[in-house]
Amino acid sequence: MEIVLSGIRPTGNLHLGNYFGALQNFIKMQQEHCCYFFIADLHSLTTHPKSADFHENVKNVLAEYLAAGLDPEVATIYIQSDVPEVSELYVLLNMLAYQGELERTTSFKDKVRKHSDNVNAGLLTYPVLMAADILIHRAAKVPVGKDQEQHLEMTRTFARRFNNLYGVEVFPEPTAFNFGNELVKIPGLDGSGKMGKSEGNGIFLVDDEKTVTKKIMHALTDSGPTAPNSPMPEPIRNIFTLLEVVSTPGMVAYFREKYNDCSIRYGDLKKQLAADTWKKIAPIHERIAEIKANNVYLRKVTQSGALKARESAQATLKEVKKAIGFRAF
Repeated sequence: MEIVLSGIRPTGNLHLGNYFGALQNFIKMQQEHCCYFFIADLHSLTTHPKSADFHENVKNVLAEYLAAGLDPEVATIYIQSDVPEVSELYVLLNMLAYQGELERTTSFKDKVRKHSDNVNAGLLTYPVLMAADILIHRAAKVPVGKDQEQHLEMTRTFARRFNNLYGVEVFPEPTAFNFGNELVKIPGLDGSGKMGKSEGNGIFLVDDEKTVTKKIMHALTDSGPTAPNSPMPEPIRNIFTLLEVVSTPGMVAYFREKYNDCSIRYGDLKKQLAADTWKKIAPIHERIAEIKANNVYLRKVTQSGALKARESAQATLKEVKKAIGFRAF
């Protein structure tokens, strides 16, 4: 069974795009592979989060992913900083990473351009820490988005460089995990693009019913179709895409017919979308609150995950240090 690893940054809340997109594949993936899921709290330090918010952010994202379906009885779920072997491997891999290749990464250049007042070493060596996350468990597959493909290629480079330098085969060269199907793309409520954490166009799993309804009722629409079977403009098409995800096929067909014969009332469409959306996320919303209030359960999950993750990490680090030449006197 292949080892699959995925990291989750503790920034922002889960929205419908996360839940109906990659997370559904993670839930399926954990049943079919040996999966490690971790909360990437060390990575988040590059943005200097306030210490008062730091722990709460980790707790929030952990509770949301557990409520949404990640199973600590099946997968290994842990917090990055609970596994010090990751940091140790990060130091060792930094000795094999060169300034020029790190400065050429697209993500680093973007960060320098957007945040010129905070160009820290952690940003520069971000791909090395990501490589340590992956290689510490000798993962074979990593689910990555387009923005992370270059980092995964650098992980392959570091693995190959280490193996060649020390004449060993400690690290496999990981590849991108192919879910085997097109990820569901959930549009935002602002009429264009996709739902995102920072765009202000999302419905979040922690939103209550009143908030969900208010957001959907304010979603962008137009004045309505002017002729039978008119093409849908993007904002209306987006609303129907959301409806297809949360409603029954019959309900979708009903409103499509209303649109095509020009009798649609967007207020009715939005009310139905709001009701069906809440019906989908209400159980998760309630579960998030229950998990967040249960510190005993969260402690059990994180301690158990750290033990399993450290067992794997220590085995890898032992081989790494042996290859390099570390010896006890």
